[in-house]
Amino acid sequence: MNPHLRDVAIPNDWDRRGLPGWSYHSDALLELEKEHVFRNHWQIVGHVSDVPKAGDYLTMDVVGERALVVRGKDGVVRGFNNMCRHRGSRVVADSQGNCKNALVCPFHGWVYNLDGTLRGAARPRSFPDLDKTEFGLMQLDLEVWMGFIFIRFRNGGPQPSVAELMKPIEPEFAHYKAADMVPSWGIWTQKTPVNWKSVRDVDNEGYHVAMAHPALQDLYGATYFDEPFINGVSRSFATYNPHAGRRWSVKNYVKIAPEPTHLPDYLKKAWVYYGIFPNAVISVMPESVQFYQEFPLSTGETLLRGAIYRYRDESREQAAARYLSFRIDRDTMSEDVQLSVWSNESMLSEAFEGFYLSDLEYGVRTHHDHLRKMLPVLGLETAPEEKDMWNLNDALRSRS
Repeated sequence: MNPHLRDVAIPNDWDRRGLPGWSYHSDALLELEKEHVFRNHWQIVGHVSDVPKAGDYLTMDVVGERALVVRGKDGVVRGFNNMCRHRGSRVVADSQGNCKNALVCPFHGWVYNLDGTLRGAARPRSFPDLDKTEFGLMQLDLEVWMGFIFIRFRNGGPQPSVAELMKPIEPEFAHYKAADMVPSWGIWTQKTPVNWKSVRDVDNEGYHVAMAHPALQDLYGATYFDEPFINGVSRSFATYNPHAGRRWSVKNYVKIAPEPTHLPDYLKKAWVYYGIFPNAVISVMPESVQFYQEFPLSTGETLLRGAIYRYRDESREQAAARYLSFRIDRDTMSEDVQLSVWSNESMLSEAFEGFYLSDLEYGVRTHHDHLRKMLPVLGLETAPEEKDMWNLNDALRSRS
């Protein structure tokens, strides 16, 4: 079977320029990105196995918003703003836990049912009658796809449903039975000192693998290829090199990694990465599935977040392979962080004249195209005045 899902011809005259350097260091642009890119698009919070029992919850604090995902007594997973309707306190303070039968605000003790409705205010006689739904937690759009929990901060945002968005990759991804997987080590976070777009630029192309990632090059460098972003989704694919094994982790991974019988032949030795605009990736290996994403903390600092999930009944060989693939990924992430720092810092120099992209970096270009569609101000080579950024972008949007 041809591993390409979508054969896309790269036009001879495509624009090889990336986003302008100013866009990686503009505070005003960052506020536009938070509003029109991050809050309006689906974001992965975790996996249904992270909240297996009634009262189990996850929280995620990003781009000035606070999300709370909780499983109700009826078994339904719901998403809310982690914000008490009384004074705006966090309803739960931890990143993950169990709230048993109710959510109790730690500020004044307002109590919410697991379905988000208000159970009661502390000292209720000091308030008028409070409608249990009107004063319940504010609900977020939430959708579960193949076990992964997606939320959207702006209800009814511009994207289609997650199911519609992911339809091009669903037949392939379904082979992994990800909905039945369980957490490996929980959700991790890490900070990196660069703009979030620099993180995504590095991850959106494999042109640098041969030079910068010795372990990945050893494992699959000869077969790796990227597919561009089309309607919000991209894909990268690779299978093990015939003579992989020069590095310890790779040698033992290839030797140990089982070939699951439920996967078709072309996926039994494949690593596949599915990019989800604007900032997430779901990646699959024969022994595990993971997600990772990035969120801006400032123009020069980014939060990395992700988790790895394993088969519930994994064998010792699968567990060993999962550990070895984690080692390979850990080294790759460290290498990518350094590359993104070097690229990002250059954009502060007057000598920086912008990107000039290879045909192998079409994933970078198509991701930038998606950003320009959301934020047409990114088409300007010269930085606008910070105070004019919002109005100028609105004016350009109205013309398109």
